[in-house]
Amino acid sequence: MAGPHDLKTILFLSTSSGPGGAERVISNLAASVDPQRYRAILCLFRPGWLQERSESRGIRTFIIPTHGMTDWRWALQFQRLLQQERVNLVHAHEFDANVQGAFVAALSGIPLVATVHGKNYFWEKLRRRLAYRWVSRRATMVAVSENLKQFIVEKVGVSSSRVKVLYNGVDVLPQCDRVDVDECRKELGLPERHQIVGVVGNLYPVKGHQYLIDAIPSILMKCPNTSFVFAGRGQLEGELKAQVHRLGVEERVFFLGLRQDIPRILAMLDVFVLPSLSEGLSMAILEAMIAGKPVVATQVGGNPELVLHGETGFLVPPRDSQALASSLVTLLTNRQQAAQFAEKGKCRAEGQFSLRTMVCAYQSLYDKCLESE
Repeated sequence: MAGPHDLKTILFLSTSSGPGGAERVISNLAASVDPQRYRAILCLFRPGWLQERSESRGIRTFIIPTHGMTDWRWALQFQRLLQQERVNLVHAHEFDANVQGAFVAALSGIPLVATVHGKNYFWEKLRRRLAYRWVSRRATMVAVSENLKQFIVEKVGVSSSRVKVLYNGVDVLPQCDRVDVDECRKELGLPERHQIVGVVGNLYPVKGHQYLIDAIPSILMKCPNTSFVFAGRGQLEGELKAQVHRLGVEERVFFLGLRQDIPRILAMLDVFVLPSLSEGLSMAILEAMIAGKPVVATQVGGNPELVLHGETGFLVPPRDSQALASSLVTLLTNRQQAAQFAEKGKCRAEGQFSLRTMVCAYQSLYDKCLESE
């Protein structure tokens, strides 16, 4: 058994404190690396969901506030933390953490892995593109999908040879029996015999919830015994509720807010839908797949690398409410096809996109980085 001085310390550095898909990846990865080989700690710019989640799983967490890339006070504090905790490798996530972490890690002679989870805003300004090109030459850059890698190469100008693709992975979700599902439906006030369509995701413009809401009247014309649940919180909640009111479908739409019981929510769904306008590699889709749910998603980002159209779900164009309605009606009215999609999707998630697969891939990458230290 390895002693405490034999372990390699991996510090996970995150731009955001969540909740969100990238933050769940960080928490799961930090909690799942081999404790016989690595010691995982976490550093954040601000407290929040990720700190609470990680500390509840036994991950020591540090908060160092930052005022941006030129904050030299943050750089000095972070450098001291690396020294005090004898950090062997930094694994940063998203733009600010990747750039600031790479700068201090380079000064400290410590290898850094920089994971990019989404397209966000880092390509829009020249200084940000230049910053990421600099990071790619001093760190091991990881994209969470082939689509995202191509985006980084084309829009940012990073050499293709400097970007690796490592897919996100999801753990097997806790099992929910029929009693759990019935109790959840009762708690939420869902009609007893209705089919349930659900989406899990923060209520932000990029998630495209408004296009799903626009599709609801058409769906109800053909599948009148259907209800829709939206799990997540965010800035658009008021606007989305007003849209639901204008369409006169309040009795069929349920906004659940931030949920800590996503396995229960997924378990009661008949179809999972994600109408996003942009994605890196969606943890929400992966969790729906591993929960055994057929998926309707937009053909953006890494979604086509997860959902096999016509095999594990349907892919539709973004911003196309009519296509969303058509695909959802198909699955709501053809339970055999929905069940086949669900079974194949679950097998796919448990194989290529499992938490174990992701952890093994990152551990191999860590070892390579540490060998060249």
